[in-house]
Amino acid sequence: MEKQLTGTLALAVFTAALGSLQIGYSLGVINAPQKVIERHYARSLGVYNEDLTRTDGANNATLEDSTHPSVVMYWSLSVASFSIGGMLSSFLVGFVSDFRGRIKGMLGTNVLAITAGLLMGLAKMGTPHLMVIAGRAVMGLYCGLASGLVPMYIGEISPVKYRGALGTLHQLALVTGILISQVIGLDFLLGNDDMWPVLLGLSGAPAILQSLMLFLCPESPRYLYIKVGEKEEACKSLRRLKGDYDMTKDISEMQAEKEEAMKEAKMSILRLVRASVYRQQLFVALMMHFSQQFSGINAIFYYSTAIFQTAGVGQPVYATIGVGVINIIFTLVSVALVDRAGRRTLTLVGLGGMCCCTVAMTLGMALQDVYSWMSYISMTAIFLFVSFFEIGPGPIPWFFVAELFSQGPRPAAIALAGFCNWTSNFIIGMFFPYLEEMCGSYVFIIFTVLLFGFTVFIYLRVPETKGKTLEEIAAVFQRKRDTSHSKAQVETELETLKNSTEA
Repeated sequence: MEKQLTGTLALAVFTAALGSLQIGYSLGVINAPQKVIERHYARSLGVYNEDLTRTDGANNATLEDSTHPSVVMYWSLSVASFSIGGMLSSFLVGFVSDFRGRIKGMLGTNVLAITAGLLMGLAKMGTPHLMVIAGRAVMGLYCGLASGLVPMYIGEISPVKYRGALGTLHQLALVTGILISQVIGLDFLLGNDDMWPVLLGLSGAPAILQSLMLFLCPESPRYLYIKVGEKEEACKSLRRLKGDYDMTKDISEMQAEKEEAMKEAKMSILRLVRASVYRQQLFVALMMHFSQQFSGINAIFYYSTAIFQTAGVGQPVYATIGVGVINIIFTLVSVALVDRAGRRTLTLVGLGGMCCCTVAMTLGMALQDVYSWMSYISMTAIFLFVSFFEIGPGPIPWFFVAELFSQGPRPAAIALAGFCNWTSNFIIGMFFPYLEEMCGSYVFIIFTVLLFGFTVFIYLRVPETKGKTLEEIAAVFQRKRDTSHSKAQVETELETLKNSTEA
């Protein structure tokens, strides 16, 4: 009898999710110690003003408002280099995952994370601004790869019954990493003049633990059977992951996928974009990732401290940590519900709820000068917005892409979706402050319109994948294709793609 959840499966999922924890930590760690790091940049650049520092206790704004332009530029690069690194490396997910397998792919990328941790951890011993920028860029390269490799590996080793719940653990680990970075980034812990390099350097710590634990994890059976053709090794891997059971069903499913993959051939990103037979899946996959980033979640994190301050919260940093706690709680709710309620349902509930919250936020901010209690409406809306995000739109897109595609185009699809996600993240981070300046308290109306559009799209175009094998999901899109293409046209295009020598 098949043991659906074994100790080895739990160990493998936990080990892979350490990569997600590291992404979350790296995303959140740069925010808390901003002023401390800027002072070190100013000293290194020779533009530090001691007189302003002495008045800092009396008037925090003095130091903030008088930050030297060169310090602002290097700080902006410290933040932006991370997203740029992620954008670039996300294109390489397919190559890295297929080159020597998922396990060795994750092992290899950990070299980047450890290197980045050392660069930032030793920043005081060199030129701080250059070492932090270099470290953040290298860490971005790592995170771009990990954000594709982790969901791919977890999706391929998970039993169908638990694939959604285990896939959601990527997002759970990510938000846990963000919360850890927020807590230990407090000024009385590591977010101070003496310890900030340690705070940044710890970004590489999970990679060391993951590297040791990966040696205990089995390779993806799908990779071994379908990509490499090693049936015996795939059977050993299945046995380790699921215990002693009749694996006939799993082997026949992988055989069917292998036969399909032989028709498809290996896909480059360019081929995938050009292939009309995968256009519907690709459009759905990319829209899921766009809905995640253009929902305004990162803009909310950017704006939350100001709203908490307006609401009269004495220490807004603790309210922001409260948002981090809600992140974790509602991601756990998603873990519990995703294989019961389904991916499509949770995404629709999440996007619809977020849409309503942006309306409440806009009203709260627009009227808070007239009615002081409206600022509490804004604050409540922020907490609810984050809750709805973590129920569906936050965790689901990461593993949903892997469910939509069979083995041939899957790595290229995950790479392209990852690139779109990182690029959207970068665009929001760069341009939201300017939008906020132009639109003021009405800035979230933009996200209201976007969220409404995404909700309608999900309702009309996205199929439910709960409880379906990867082959059954592919068949849903096959039926849709057959309504617009004849079977002969589809087979002809697949054969053309297979015979193509394009890199």
